[in-house]
Amino acid sequence: MAIASELLEILACPDCKGKVEYDEAKEVIVCVECGLRYPVRDDIPVMLVEEAERPASKDGKSD
Repeated sequence: MAIASELLEILACPDCKGKVEYDEAKEVIVCVECGLRYPVRDDIPVMLVEEAERPASKDGKSD
């Protein structure tokens, strides 16, 4: 099930306050500014910085 577009419009990254997008295939919400990836569990976005994955650095490792 997809996240409602109305919800995505009001969500923002709790770390940098940037715009977010939903990656349905990976079931994560991704910040387009800082790259943090927030999990979606049971169709509920978990928008906690402590639960987010850092983007991989250029050498393929997470920061």
